[in-house]
Amino acid sequence: MLTWPRYPKIYEINTWVWLTDLSQKSAGSINLGRVPSAEWDAIAKFGFDAVWLMGVWERSPAGIAIANHNDNLLEDFHRALPDFETKDNVGSPYCVRRYVVDRALGGPEGLAVARKELAQRGLRLILDFVPNHVAPDHPWVVDHPDYFIRGNADDLKNDPASFKQIQGTVFACGRDPYFPAWPDVLQLNAFHRGLRQAVVDTLSTVANQCDGIRCDMAMLFLNSIFARTWGARAGQPRATEYWVDVITAIKKAHPNFLFMAEAYWDLEWELQQKGFDFCYDKKLYDRLLHDTAESVRLHLCADPAYQDKLLRFIENHDEPRAASVFSPAKERVAALTMATVPGAKLFHEGQFEGRRIRIPVFLGRRPAEPIDTGLQAFYRKLLMAIEDPAFRDGEWRLNNRSGWPDNLSFQNLVSWSWINGDDLFLIVVNLSDSSAQARVQILWPELRGKSWRLTDALSGATYDRDGDEMLTSGLFVALEPLNFNCFLCQRLEKAQPLARAAAS
Repeated sequence: MLTWPRYPKIYEINTWVWLTDLSQKSAGSINLGRVPSAEWDAIAKFGFDAVWLMGVWERSPAGIAIANHNDNLLEDFHRALPDFETKDNVGSPYCVRRYVVDRALGGPEGLAVARKELAQRGLRLILDFVPNHVAPDHPWVVDHPDYFIRGNADDLKNDPASFKQIQGTVFACGRDPYFPAWPDVLQLNAFHRGLRQAVVDTLSTVANQCDGIRCDMAMLFLNSIFARTWGARAGQPRATEYWVDVITAIKKAHPNFLFMAEAYWDLEWELQQKGFDFCYDKKLYDRLLHDTAESVRLHLCADPAYQDKLLRFIENHDEPRAASVFSPAKERVAALTMATVPGAKLFHEGQFEGRRIRIPVFLGRRPAEPIDTGLQAFYRKLLMAIEDPAFRDGEWRLNNRSGWPDNLSFQNLVSWSWINGDDLFLIVVNLSDSSAQARVQILWPELRGKSWRLTDALSGATYDRDGDEMLTSGLFVALEPLNFNCFLCQRLEKAQPLARAAAS
């Protein structure tokens, strides 16, 4: 198994949709075992460390039938795919029938080929795990009904949307405590001893097929959250945490196996303490989308040990497409931000091309959309820039910035640095709709007594600056609305005339 880097760059692919596109492009049937080498090469060229093949497990016929009678889902299907047909609903990847690769995608043999192709290009493989629930036709429903939260005839009568009867047993439907129950899945009991061992056995098999897993809604199985959600129905809470038991057991046999948590409700730190390598950073996404530069800066003031284990993103299969909610300029500055702060980075297939339609995970195909070649070029440059060793091995620092009594626009800027040996990367972003100026303080003693060349890794613009000035009064930066600098600062061997133009 390949060793994981400190801050992995991960590429999420909606597997079924992606293979459908490849099949249409090749006028043949493409599954995971038949993906052309050129497609794997194209992914590898971006410099990713891992590919998350979202949705490879066996889909549920029972779940498909339920979804096809859900008016809200059908409306969503038609919104995303105006020519939707019933056959386009291939089932939710989070309504898992069995943790066996779906035959429609190439089965276990096809996945093994795909993993080998990825490994040959230095790429690791991430798959899904859904702890909270399974499909109504999962084998455990018949073989181990005790693994589930159950109800009774009164529950079925009084709340038919939240309970389902199968072969005479009433089961609770899976749920998030803040929303109605999901009608196509059954709720597992985190406190059941037998379930925990069954999950360890299942994940042991999964761990033989990939290098890590993304755990759906991981916070739902924290003891405190589960007890609050299900109360007496769950029975007595266990003395140990579900995730500690599961992660410890899997990592004992697979020490380098990565656990990634979908996490919300400010429970990221708690999940990190339970053993997760990385947790979603939804807060950064929300602040970039809706809030101010100062809120982003305050978020980045968190403890470095915490930030190192966050997963940054501006798009994934659950969120709207970035191009549909960010303006073109805002998407670029947000992408630069999430890609150059500490932690893992998540990019989503279609993000670089500027796709705007979020596809419900039930669908097996998507509509054609025009490619935004300018955005595509930007992402190529960004991914190339963050290949620099400074972003993997360097020391990260949040920089102070200051303004003047009659100019407080510095509050619209956020700045940070990566220091690696004799090199320094300086990032400054303007997250506002107004121009901004500031002095950026760079606390790096090596600046003293030398001249430095600042080269923007994305635009190619260069500026020569005096190190003493940068260290004392700070580097003067002027940025237009939603603009940015990503400077590589390198020492000049000999002092040269300094450019008069302000870095902008």
